[in-house]
Amino acid sequence: MSLGDDGAYGGGEYGGQGPTGQTRTRLPGGEGDVYGTGRRPRSGMSSRNLVTIVGVVVLLIAAIAFANRGTGPSTSDSPNTKTGAPAAQPTSPTGEHPVSGENAKNPTIPSGFPKTEQGAQSAAANYAVALASDGMYKSDARDAIVDAVYAPAAAAARKESLRKVYDDPEFLAGVGLGKDGTAPDGMTFVSRANPVGTKVEKFGGTSARVSVWYSSLFGLAGEGSENPVTESWYTTTMKLQWVSGDWKVTDVSQKKGPAPVGRDQAAATAEEMSKAVEGFGGFTYAR
Repeated sequence: MSLGDDGAYGGGEYGGQGPTGQTRTRLPGGEGDVYGTGRRPRSGMSSRNLVTIVGVVVLLIAAIAFANRGTGPSTSDSPNTKTGAPAAQPTSPTGEHPVSGENAKNPTIPSGFPKTEQGAQSAAANYAVALASDGMYKSDARDAIVDAVYAPAAAAARKESLRKVYDDPEFLAGVGLGKDGTAPDGMTFVSRANPVGTKVEKFGGTSARVSVWYSSLFGLAGEGSENPVTESWYTTTMKLQWVSGDWKVTDVSQKKGPAPVGRDQAAATAEEMSKAVEGFGGFTYAR
């Protein structure tokens, strides 16, 4: 699920470059410039003119320093000087440390999340991706996902409740799949969650409640599909518990939306969608 994670989780540092030549500046109280060969000031130059010159030079140095600073990378902690509001957060993922990406029961699901609010958010985003994947439609794969995502005390009961839904032949037929959860010949089954953001609803150190907002692609890609791939939006809220050094799910609830307004954009053909799904892999998510 790893919403930069962390591309999922470097960047360069950019700085300004000063002029290669000398800047010729005419200062008040003098007929020449500071780098030129103009008339030398009289030895009786007033202290007032001297103060003015020093003041202008100080202002120039400050302006150059400010301009050079502006070319460097911005930070999300710096407030907007005009409005006083916090600066926009970066769109690339941030991270305290990367997830391990290894799990004894399911190596495709990241694990080893830190015991922090950010760690809980990373876990929730990745678990949302796993629980919405096409593996949920096959019995063995689904059990492995549940074992990897849920706390041991909740896994057994969750397997049973999910089995009643996903192993129902009528349900599978309704989404265009066979009794074993496979797609018909020539079709590509798509079930993929794409997290947009996470929010900590509650955090207590060893427990957390995190909401994940995501878009979902679901359907069968292929010529003649009666269930073409469509996009939907959901918010899933997970209760997490710190168990044996990692965050695990104890309960999940879901609601529709919020869904953005769709753009006037032509839908992909069945072939284009199939190639996209097969060619573009999913992400792990962390922040």
